[in-house]
Amino acid sequence: MIVEQIWTGNAYRNFNYLIACGETGEALAIDPLDSEKCLAMAKRRGWNITQVLNTHEHHDHIGGNDAVIAATGAKLLAHKNAKSRIPGMDKGLDAGDVVRVGRSVELEALDTPGHTMSHVCLLSRGDHAGLFCGDTLFNAGAGNCHNGGHPNELYQTFATQLAKLPDETRIYPGHDYIANNLEFTLDREPDNKRAAELLDQISDQNTDDALVSTLAMEKEVNTFFRLHSPSVIAALRVSFPDLPENPDPKTVFIKLRELRNSW
Repeated sequence: MIVEQIWTGNAYRNFNYLIACGETGEALAIDPLDSEKCLAMAKRRGWNITQVLNTHEHHDHIGGNDAVIAATGAKLLAHKNAKSRIPGMDKGLDAGDVVRVGRSVELEALDTPGHTMSHVCLLSRGDHAGLFCGDTLFNAGAGNCHNGGHPNELYQTFATQLAKLPDETRIYPGHDYIANNLEFTLDREPDNKRAAELLDQISDQNTDDALVSTLAMEKEVNTFFRLHSPSVIAALRVSFPDLPENPDPKTVFIKLRELRNSW
């Protein structure tokens, strides 16, 4: 499996992706908002985009569909319940469905509600384990729930699915929010040395060659995985004095998401 992360350079700080089979040159485009850059990358690499996948229905993830499909004839895939909100869908995905690209690439669809209720992530396994996670999981952060989602479901997605993936899983998010997210981590957990080191490391990074984190790294620097941290809980109690003495992880997650909404 070959992965190209494409930096759009737009105001929303989107990442688009091409996943290609090295044997056949067939490629899958994920959330190809910047259709020109995606098509140009495919041409440069000698790939044929045969499928487009939208992680969810928001415009900054589906806005490039028409141009890519017009140029390639690709089939459009998304969550099975997004059909009424994503025009032209050819196939709806359910949890456990496998998306095949060429002869060598297999990606498992995960049903990951929270940011929206029709959000899908793709998981590759084997020698290039990776999670293409749209707006569910960001580097050092979690998606918001403002436009069709719910924090209860987002917590369940993190706790029952994402946290259980192998630590070596590479994280490919839909946006570059890492600097702001690390600042939020340090506001919530000032003694997180790993987050401070990483913030310094990425302060002048080239977004055309951005850091690709792993789940192990996320568990060190992403507040939304650090729900048992005494520092996180102590800082949370300052904002929410009525927090129980030993809050359960779901309560901590939802309170963190509430704070992050206005960060």
